Amino acid sequence: MDVVKNVGADRRTRESVARMLLEHGPVTAAQVAESLGLSPAAVRRHLDALLADGQATYRSAPRRWPRGRGRPAKLFLLTTAGRAQFEHTYDDLAVAALRFLSERDGEEAIRSFAERRVTDLVGRHRAAVVAATDPVARAQLLAVALSAEGYAASAEHVGSGAQLCQHHCPVSHVAAEFPQLCEAETAAFADLLGVHVQRLATIARGDVVCTTHVPENRVAQGARTALPLFPPQIPPLNRTEASE
Repeated sequence: MDVVKNVGADRRTRESVARMLLEHGPVTAAQVAESLGLSPAAVRRHLDALLADGQATYRSAPRRWPRGRGRPAKLFLLTTAGRAQFEHTYDDLAVAALRFLSERDGEEAIRSFAERRVTDLVGRHRAAVVAATDPVARAQLLAVALSAEGYAASAEHVGSGAQLCQHHCPVSHVAAEFPQLCEAETAAFADLLGVHVQRLATIARGDVVCTTHVPENRVAQGARTALPLFPPQIPPLNRTEASE
């Protein structure tokens, strides 16, 4: 039992150190120790752990006054990965804002917001995705686009179609209360891929991965002729790459 308590206390201390870097960084280890009332040795241990996990980094402090011999002091701050550990704080703000919008303007306002959000997201990659001539190839390109937006997506040819998987969802905490975000996303995928897609699982509902089934029906010729050209910055995936 004492071991469990110590582990819990150690985790809370590390979170306090990380929050200090988030809110006040870049700061020195001495500043962290003084602010949190910890020993310098304890702070260095937690900073080393954050550095090893890729959640923190450091840079040398500028020499603004004469110093004795030795290395310049290090200024510690969080990396992007470290900041991601505090994402739920911003999620809570988003949930509160959407609740206010729903109470003031109704469910239609939430739906409109969700549609606008996903339209902006996929719109940045529409030209790349719709250049492909069939839904499976489009799904592979959409996976590349979604990965660029932080969704860690992949697409694999399965049976008579493809499964588009999103291994991370930056808005899952918000979508758990406002499923309109997932519904708008599914509709946008169907429009972009040119077929009716089926959402099989979502992280917002507690599943491990957001999974969307994409049938292999070909995109209509009329839809292809009006599509913009494929931009070079997102190359097409072959099936081997998509399944890795």
